[in-house]
Amino acid sequence: MALGLNQDLPLLLSSVLAHAAATFGDVKVIGRYANEKIDTDYAKLEARARRLASALRHIGYGPDCFVGSLAWNTHRHLELFYAATGVGAALHTANPRLPPAQIAYTIDFTAYHTLFIDPDTLALAEQLAPQLQTVRRYVMMAPAGALPPTSLPALLSYEDLLADGDPSFAWPVLDERSACLLCFTSGTTGPPKGALYTHRGTVLNALSTGGGNAWGLSADDAIIAIPGFFHCNGWAVPFFGPMYGASLVLPGRRADSGFLHGLIVEHGITVAPGVPTIFLDLLRHCRDTGVGLGRLNRLFSGGTAPPLAMMEAYLRDYGVRTIHGWGMTETTSGATMSFAPRHLPPDAAVAAMRTQGKPVFGAAIRIVDEDGTTLPRDGVTPGHLQVRGHWSAAGYFRRPDVDAISQDGWLRTGDVARIDADNTLHLVDRSKDVIKSGGEWISSQALEDAAARHPAVREVAVIAIPHPRWQERPLLIAVLAEPVTEQALHIHLANIVPKWWLPDTMVFVEELPHGPTGKLDKQALRRWLADGLLGIAAAATAP
Repeated sequence: MALGLNQDLPLLLSSVLAHAAATFGDVKVIGRYANEKIDTDYAKLEARARRLASALRHIGYGPDCFVGSLAWNTHRHLELFYAATGVGAALHTANPRLPPAQIAYTIDFTAYHTLFIDPDTLALAEQLAPQLQTVRRYVMMAPAGALPPTSLPALLSYEDLLADGDPSFAWPVLDERSACLLCFTSGTTGPPKGALYTHRGTVLNALSTGGGNAWGLSADDAIIAIPGFFHCNGWAVPFFGPMYGASLVLPGRRADSGFLHGLIVEHGITVAPGVPTIFLDLLRHCRDTGVGLGRLNRLFSGGTAPPLAMMEAYLRDYGVRTIHGWGMTETTSGATMSFAPRHLPPDAAVAAMRTQGKPVFGAAIRIVDEDGTTLPRDGVTPGHLQVRGHWSAAGYFRRPDVDAISQDGWLRTGDVARIDADNTLHLVDRSKDVIKSGGEWISSQALEDAAARHPAVREVAVIAIPHPRWQERPLLIAVLAEPVTEQALHIHLANIVPKWWLPDTMVFVEELPHGPTGKLDKQALRRWLADGLLGIAAAATAP
């Protein structure tokens, strides 16, 4: 075999930031949080990250080490992403939206000694500290001289730590397959499980998902970092900006519509990622106030399927396209994207946006039956979705007991899907959320999408309720924007879904529960049902 003569350089996260400093050094990184207004650029940010990396090495961090963060989307947290991974350590981005017991579990399970926090997580860290078995040092990511009174032991100043670093520190060459970042699942079906990412997989993921048939990023763009850096690496936004030369706007923990709208317009945001709830609220803000969206031209919606009416309204009223993607903690961030070319007429564009799109290069999908037999890509047959690729998990961190991979190397996702002949993905439901009525599957997700098209429905969820004859039937739970009768909603649904899908019961509530990543929390809804909080005696309908 003749070997080629290309240079062989490792794919490392430090090379992403070094590229930005050299090529897009004056591109802005803007932070608006707490009492800080940060206006910096990639050159300055990379210099600070190198100093921090030097300081981390001085206190003992390097390959085979873990360090933790419990923080929101700030420039210091962004610097830590590159500094910790740049010296060969793996950064565990603890999720402050998880229940405290689960946060403590993920930190103790990983077992590191230093936890970086910020002013908005100080009170949570103080609450957690007595439970944490291995953390001995806390670092406050705040301005110099801003250490608050606290019960935390050994609290250090981030700026003091950084000041001790060597400004001439050079990024070391590491194995690209070494661990760099650790994210845990949200723990809705048991203890959170860790996905341990490699430098190679993380860089390839950002290269592919940021490209032309996905986010379509370039130096013409400005991205607002809404998804938490602790959730699937902030959907790769910390890497997208430096890699593609797009400016970044970091809003800290705030996600209220008026605040986000102000940042979008003031800083010329072109790309906004987030869960549909964020964009529904932003759309309502624009309608209520009569304001526009400046340069914004595309949303990236993840976490759960965006309502059709929302996508239509953004495209029709503001010229904003929605890129709908599918991914999970175990796939680093995205695996498929619903790219809609600009030449498509509105109806065709919305039809493309409604799907979960096609795999980006580097990811592959298939569906299988209960026995693991591969099912056809005919757009009709549903099956259990599996994925594999350069950035898909090969197992869970320190959990060899969890059988996540098929015998031939595919990751089981827990989703039910259909796949078209052209490899377009259509999620039918989560395996645990699909409703099996009389031996047939009803998609709770499709029912939710149909109900959300009614102008009176602000947000909706569908879960299964036991039935003495059909085993399960759909229960629709909705938050209303205006009064509507159950009969009117039935008529609306009957024009969209099969008659036998129509829910026997509807319940209207003031608000729906959401999980730590913004998704609807159907486990909580099932508890509401079991506890009689929905006004329905679930047990009475059981066989």
